Amino acid sequence: MSDAVSPGPVIDLNADVGELPDALDDGREEALLALVTSANIACGAHAGDAHTMAGVLALARRLGVAAGAHPGYPDRASFGRSSLGMDAGAIEASVLGQVKALAAAADAAGVELRHVKPHGALYNDAAGREEIAAAVARGVARWSRSVALVGLAGSRCLQVYGDHGFAAVAEAFADRAYEADGTLRSRALPWALHTDPEVAARQAVRIAVERRVTAFDGREIGLAARTICVHGDSPGAVGRARAVREALLAAGVGLAPLGTPA
Repeated sequence: MSDAVSPGPVIDLNADVGELPDALDDGREEALLALVTSANIACGAHAGDAHTMAGVLALARRLGVAAGAHPGYPDRASFGRSSLGMDAGAIEASVLGQVKALAAAADAAGVELRHVKPHGALYNDAAGREEIAAAVARGVARWSRSVALVGLAGSRCLQVYGDHGFAAVAEAFADRAYEADGTLRSRALPWALHTDPEVAARQAVRIAVERRVTAFDGREIGLAARTICVHGDSPGAVGRARAVREALLAAGVGLAPLGTPA
């Protein structure tokens, strides 16, 4: 899905999906996908299975949403939000297996995968540790280098992804709080997630238009991003995504999936 591009900035609006089977079955997943331009689909490690992968891919194809893989640490008990201490070789092999699993489902659904975005602790570890970012890149490269790799705006992983021959895409978050160093506030701390749709919408507009965000301690930080995420695994996700989408369009921001010239 994309909207007519305005003279203003162009942003991709993405969501992490395929993580809650109930959301797929009761229509929440479809409602969320109807609001975004790209979908990061869980590949069966931290969440998801053959049923959710096939279901989300079918929705993405019907709704015109760009599809990508969302591999995480193989730890369903903690939803991939705990670092496992895996060595680089194990991370590489795990990422490869997850991406190949989704790629096979995408082939069956007639959908082309456009990007890969790590999930949770793997995403944060890759943002802060070059050896983990390199392991992620090597795992994806063993499948294909024709996709974009998505990472935290301002983090070291973007340079690593580029050095491995990938188009590196900087990402920011509408519904997460930031620390003053540009990292995401830990979910173990209070107020890490913006549950108020208006707060998430305001943050998204500032990121897209001003390339800035207010950190948790009140300091202003620069944040240049090509894609903005709204999480799909928390209560009220559809309402927040709708508020973010409407606010971006009202601010003159064009919405287009990754791969569309900005």
